[in-house]
Amino acid sequence: MQEINLLTEQILKCAFRIHTELGPGLLESSYKECLYYELITNGIFAEKEKALPLVYQEVKPEIGYRVDLLVENKVIVEIKAVESFNDVHTAQVLTYLKLSGCQVGLLLNFHTASLKNGIKRLLL
Repeated sequence: MQEINLLTEQILKCAFRIHTELGPGLLESSYKECLYYELITNGIFAEKEKALPLVYQEVKPEIGYRVDLLVENKVIVEIKAVESFNDVHTAQVLTYLKLSGCQVGLLLNFHTASLKNGIKRLLL
């Protein structure tokens, strides 16, 4: 778990750097692209818009679930630019954790005056 903690710390450092430079008010897609760039340039493997399959018994429906960022195949990062988190955002990340097999997710809301108020760490 220490390895995951260090990884989430690195992700958050990158997110804080972006929020400090850009501030709130942009689209989620802008923050996602910037965070992806920060992670990659810092030597952290990340995949954006990573598809997650849904399997129910023997059925594999053609449903397109996509994680904003999957970092080092260990941490799900879901990016928002909303007034505040609601239960749907939390449920979304928890579902992505179940579908991916990951145990840790970060829900980041860049639409805050201070990013520290827009961080939610979720464990499965």
